[in-house]
Amino acid sequence: MTARTIWLHLRVPFSFFLLPMFWFAISQSAAPDLTKSIIVLLVVHLLLYPASNAYNSYFDKDEGSIGGLETPPPVDKDLYWVSWVLDGVALLLGMFVNWPFILYLLVYGFVTKAYSHDRIRLKKYPILSWFLISILQGGLTYVMTYISINNLPLSAITEPKLLFGGLLAMLNLMALYPVTQVYQHEEDARRGDMTISRMMGVRGTFFSAVILYALSLIGFYTYFDGSYVVLLYLAFLFPAVVFFLRWFWLVYRDNSLANYRTTMRMMWISSIGLNSFFLVLIVLTRS
Repeated sequence: MTARTIWLHLRVPFSFFLLPMFWFAISQSAAPDLTKSIIVLLVVHLLLYPASNAYNSYFDKDEGSIGGLETPPPVDKDLYWVSWVLDGVALLLGMFVNWPFILYLLVYGFVTKAYSHDRIRLKKYPILSWFLISILQGGLTYVMTYISINNLPLSAITEPKLLFGGLLAMLNLMALYPVTQVYQHEEDARRGDMTISRMMGVRGTFFSAVILYALSLIGFYTYFDGSYVVLLYLAFLFPAVVFFLRWFWLVYRDNSLANYRTTMRMMWISSIGLNSFFLVLIVLTRS
């Protein structure tokens, strides 16, 4: 494989869609350690996530569009070893943060490999994989990021406020994850993977996203005690909500419109809004 092909399969830009978890943790931290925050940001989004993407690409060998890559090039064993090298570098850099962060990297790495590996293939269990990925990329990432950047002991994971934030992060991923699979039904069927989106169908995927985002909104309202922050949250996500509802209406009449390009457009609009919201929240909480 060429360096360019390997780079494409790392799908680094896709990390932007998961970046709100980091900013959420920063926004809820009174005095996060700056050095550790930078290391966590770089390790998770430039090493851990790309390593997982590469490993997944190697075992899936997709021919159709995948998240962040419309026309995936062929893969070989080089990509497999690159994923392990990135994980190794992530663990080495994690030593400059703390042990809870290293534990998080190990758990994330092994679970995502079990998700993709052809002998285990958690991906083929729709409900289990849905909850696993939502907890891993949402709840656990938020909680462990908060613990790591604030240099807290692992026992802090039981704090109710922290767990509540993790639940909100998980709900957001539960809404988002099936949508990212909605255009891959034929590819997943060819491999024999019954993903959660295939199980629910195209319309069911959209209905579940609406319900879970509504629950998430109620959760944020409670988390922020009904303050003006909730209105700010709605304002930043308003373009994504309008786009999604319009897309839902079109897809309800024609399933073929649940395609790769529209899905990615939806992801970018939503992620820009959510990242912007948390960055503004960080500024407001420190002014």
